[in-house]
Order: sequence, then structure tokens, then C-alpha cells
Amino acid sequence: MSEDRDLVEAVLKRRPGAFERLVREHQGLCWDITYRMVRHPEDARELSQEVFLKVYRYLDRYRYEASLKTWVGRIAYSVALRHLERKRLSYVHADDDDEGYDLIGNIGDDFDLEAAFADQQTRQTLHAAIDALAPMQRTVLGLYHFDELSISEIAVITGLAEGTIKSHLYRARLRLRDILEPSLGALR
Repeated sequence: MSEDRDLVEAVLKRRPGAFERLVREHQGLCWDITYRMVRHPEDARELSQEVFLKVYRYLDRYRYEASLKTWVGRIAYSVALRHLERKRLSYVHADDDDEGYDLIGNIGDDFDLEAAFADQQTRQTLHAAIDALAPMQRTVLGLYHFDELSISEIAVITGLAEGTIKSHLYRARLRLRDILEPSLGALR
């Protein structure tokens, strides 16, 4: 948190290069969130710019209750969600609700995504399968596995309960297995 505090103070004091450093450190996460949600590069690019304008405008309101990374992620999520609402595009699908699912206590199911898909062709198959997931599942799965955020950090970013996030991760993994099982069989 002291690095976050130092960076925020430097930006607020308008030190040369401070805001650029903030953008550089968090632009990957911002892009990942917006692109996973909207699926259009041009929209994601514009939304990412909007996110950092909001970060700059409201940085004096950052209270260090979460990491700066999480705070920026929350803004990115909110900006992308509002974009989808303005365009009247669905983000949470009917099959994303929690009814009828038996939640497991943890999401660990011994399925290692990286180990299962080591070469380029199978990585492309994996990413195509991830793209086929419902938007909420795709976003939560990406934040957890690719951006390596914790369940609690994802909860802060999305505003969802931790149990709901675990549910989305569990169902995303099940769906990925269903999609990828034929490909895995062909590789054996």
C-alpha cells in the first residue's frame, strides 16, 4: 500500500511522469476488463481512455481501502458496464443465475488451464472456448486466471458476492470442459 500511496501522492502533486506511470502500471488490467466485457477493440480503447480520465479526475477520493489496482479495476468494470447498459447489451445472461446449482466450497478442482494447453494451437482453442463463455463468466475467469486477482479483489471490482464469483468460476470451468473435451480427446 505504501507504493500506492506514493504514486497517488505524486500524481496529486502533479509530479512529471507520475500519471503516466499510473497508467502504465494499470492499463493492462483496464484493457482486460473492458475488452472482456464489450468484445470490441475500438469500444474497449475508448472506454479505457474514459477510465483513466475518471481515475485522474477522482484520484483525490481514493481512500486506500483497497489496492490502487483494485480501485482502477472497479472503475473499469463500472465504465464498461454502463457502456453495455447504454447500448442495451446484456452482460448477465439468464443462465448466469445461481438457482439450481450446488456450489462447492472452493473452486479448486485440480484442472490446470495453463498445463492443459501448452502449445500455440491448443492455446488458440482455449481462447476461442473462453470467448464462447457468457460475458460474466468470461470476465470473472479472466480476472482470476489471467490477471491473477483474488476472489476478494474480484468482488471489490465487480460488486458481486464472493460466493457468486466462485459460482461463476466453477460454471465457467465446467463449460470450458464441455467445449474443450472433444479437442482434448483428439490431442491424446
